[in-house]
Parts: sequence; C-alpha cells; structure tokens
Amino acid sequence: MALKFAREQKVCNIGGIKIGGQPGENPPVLFWNMFQKGDVLLKSRKNREFDRETATKRIHEMERWSKETGLPALVVMVANTADEMAVWIDFYTSVTDLPFGVDIWKADVRMEATKYVAEKGLMDRFLYNSITPWDEDIPGQVAAIKDMGVKHVVVQAFDVEDMGPKGRVSALKKLLPMVEKGNFESIIVDTAVMGLPLTAVSLIGNRLVKEEFGLPVGCAPANGTYMWKKEIGPENVSRFVAADAAMEAITAIESDFIFPGPMTALDRVYPAVAAAYSMFTVKALDEGLPLPSGPNPLSLLFPDVVETLTKK
Repeated sequence: MALKFAREQKVCNIGGIKIGGQPGENPPVLFWNMFQKGDVLLKSRKNREFDRETATKRIHEMERWSKETGLPALVVMVANTADEMAVWIDFYTSVTDLPFGVDIWKADVRMEATKYVAEKGLMDRFLYNSITPWDEDIPGQVAAIKDMGVKHVVVQAFDVEDMGPKGRVSALKKLLPMVEKGNFESIIVDTAVMGLPLTAVSLIGNRLVKEEFGLPVGCAPANGTYMWKKEIGPENVSRFVAADAAMEAITAIESDFIFPGPMTALDRVYPAVAAAYSMFTVKALDEGLPLPSGPNPLSLLFPDVVETLTKK
C-alpha cells in the first residue's frame, strides 16, 4: 500500500501548530488531557481546587519534551460546567502560550465555555472539541460557535449502526455538510476509539478519511489502553505501561494527532511516538516522499541519520 495520498491533504494551523498533510510531512500533535476524572492534580472539582504547582510543572515538562523531540502538543481540559472550565482556562493561559482545547460532553455547556474563550480573545489558540453525532442540534451549534468566532473544530466521526472503518466515513459524510457551514479555518476529525484492539478500526478509518476528504485525522488510543488498565487491575500496571506506549507509537504512524491521555504519561509517550515517527519518515522517504522540513523527531534525535539519507 502506497503511503502518499492522491488527494491533496489539508494542513491546519492552530495557534502556530501545524496538523495534517501527507504522511511524514508534519509530526503528529499530542493532545494531552488535564483535569479529567481521576486526575491526581484535582483536590476538589466542586471547589475548583487543584495542585497548581504540580500542574504548572507538568505543562512546562510537556513543553520541554516537545522542544526536545519536535512533537508539538496542546492540552485539552476537562470540565463539567462552564464556570469550572473558566478556572482551568485562566490557569492554563497564565503559564503557557500553547493552544488549548475543551473537553465537555454536553453541547450547551461546551458552547457556554466557548463564549468565555471568545470574551477573553483567545480564539486563535482555541480548539473546539468537539462536534459529535450525539449532539441534538448540530446546525444550531455550528451557527452559535461561528458567531462566537471559533476557528478550529474537532468533528467526531462514529456511526452506531456501522462501527467499522467505513462507518467512520459515513458518519463524517453526514456531519461535514453541517459543519462546513461554519466556514472554520480548521476541521480535524476524531475517529473515536472504542477499545484497545478496536484502535485498529480507527486507524483504518483514519486512512479512509484522508483518502476521501484530505482532512487531518486522529484518535485517542488512550481510550482503549486505559479501559484495559481497569480490566487487568493495579497489580499489572507494568503491562499497561508497555501496552500504552506501544499503542501510542502504532497510532502515530496513521494519525495527524493523538489523544494520549493524562500527562502522567509524558515520559513514556514522547519517546515511543518520536521513535515510531522517525522510523516512519525513513519509510516515507523510501517511497518518494520528502523528509519533513521543520523540527521533528528524526532531525532532532537522529541528525546523523538525516545527514546520511540526504547524501544519497
């Protein structure tokens, strides 16, 4: 199977971070979670209390890993209410200039939080996550966030009647005509991981989406690995750690972006994804695709390999 797509591939720019393109053109972007259920940083969600010092250190550690490996990153923060999300946004934007996203299940709450982002003038670095097949009034939601000035959106592609790879495509076909009315600068697609081995379904779906639509696409392998972590129990944490690193690495070669889960996994996910992407770019070069031009894992971690390859 040839790596290069016949269809032109869209490259989006979210707050200075490029997402998408032909295989190997841009490194996969890591969308880390903060303040999700069970996050050890949280002391009291109700009272908006969290370990601010450790949270700040984690964000700076993420920035360090990104700089060293060339894997861009942003943080998607989880909240149940707009007021709660406002606290997280104020904290995040006080410690970093990186883009950020929201993770809110209810569309009305999500839009309320988005209004706060608009009031703060942060739309250039804001990722609206996400428009889903389960939202009740998608046209109304699109119109509302368009009016607020949203520029970058995630669309979740999933079909409950066809949970295979083609179902991801059919779901996107239904959603895109509605979403495109928002004239957003960036539309990126999440192919909804439903279990660890079923990550394969999302990865096949990723390729089908890029073939047909040319849009940046990715998924959340952490959804599958953390489900499995619960099944095998705390006594088998070493198995989970190995499997999680492997799944993130595998996902990296078929995705423009990855949701790797909690930031406690920084030190295993960055090396795993960097190694996989480095290998993949060499494979892409062998098939006629150019080496990436910007900072990336291959050029930063293996400059001697790049020198050898460019001399051929």
